[in-house]
Amino acid sequence: MKIGIPKEIKNNENRVGMTPAGVHELVSHGHTVYVQHTAGEGSGFADELYVKAGAEILPAIEDVYAKSDMIVKVKEPIEPEYALIREGQVVFTYFHFACDRPLTDAMLKSGAICIAYETVQKADRSLPLLAPMSEVAGRMAAQNGAYYLQKTKGGKGKLMAGVPGVKPAKVLVLGGGTVGEAAARIAAGMGADVTITDISIPRLRQLAIELPANVHTLYSSVHSIKNELSTVDVVIGSVLVPGDKTPKLITKDMLSLMEPGTVLVDVAIDQGGCFETSHPTTHSDPVYTIDGIVHYAVANIPGAVPNTSTTALTNATLSYAVALADKGWKKAVTDDPALAKGVNMVGGKVTFEAVARVWNLPYTPLKEVL
Repeated sequence: MKIGIPKEIKNNENRVGMTPAGVHELVSHGHTVYVQHTAGEGSGFADELYVKAGAEILPAIEDVYAKSDMIVKVKEPIEPEYALIREGQVVFTYFHFACDRPLTDAMLKSGAICIAYETVQKADRSLPLLAPMSEVAGRMAAQNGAYYLQKTKGGKGKLMAGVPGVKPAKVLVLGGGTVGEAAARIAAGMGADVTITDISIPRLRQLAIELPANVHTLYSSVHSIKNELSTVDVVIGSVLVPGDKTPKLITKDMLSLMEPGTVLVDVAIDQGGCFETSHPTTHSDPVYTIDGIVHYAVANIPGAVPNTSTTALTNATLSYAVALADKGWKKAVTDDPALAKGVNMVGGKVTFEAVARVWNLPYTPLKEVL
């Protein structure tokens, strides 16, 4: 198979779809890999490393899309890429269709096979291709919350750890999944007083055992969240419904319950965000303030640490990419139910039910197109 690795063109997105090590693995299986010129530079991987791994360097993004049977990338295609994607081409990346109607329409029109990292799901309900970036995003959410809590950045002017004689900052983490656990662990490591919420008692019990002593668990409800807001300094939103829009856990009227300078970090913004007042921001313009509350809602948080992120992502995606290349997408998803759940669109048909429901589009079960 001919596999293409284009350069990411989203704002300040320095990750790349695959490391040279990943390329070497695909080439060793007999596949041809095209890498766009300088695609890996932002992650610390020069063209020479890809050439050494067996890739062919192409000068422009148009060349990569035109020559490739399968595209492996990081972020969803954006408007300049729409016309480059063709019928029958496999695109393997993060899509987050449920919060982006123009992208949904464009990919339906293209007729491509869209396999979304974020909905690949194992029998135990784990999300193996979302997990590594969730771990990065959760860790960075705590770091960014601490940074914007500084007075010079619009925050309350509190130090996360406090000092002897001065209480630490209070951090509320909404959602006890991979992102939430990572955020809570880092915030706790900074010395903050952390509360993490979830609607699963077994999960809260597990978190209570595994997380440091300065992390407290709380069953998630509107009432319990409201009770926390008057004293909290940083809120990290990390709720996820795979492939679907995120519920709004903090509404606009709830901002009045918080003190000015409170920082909201919406890690769920890729799926629509879990704060009603959130809208996507970029690394070049990451925050805005509403009613005195600082909002950080960068849609590609791990893009700020691309060397770590690209390596972690390739570690997770490589076996699936190899299977798709070795077997072809139909045989690969037939053989692997987890990968089958990643198939969101095929030939202009929506094959992931949550996406069809969100946009009121016809739903076609995957088995009907296999």
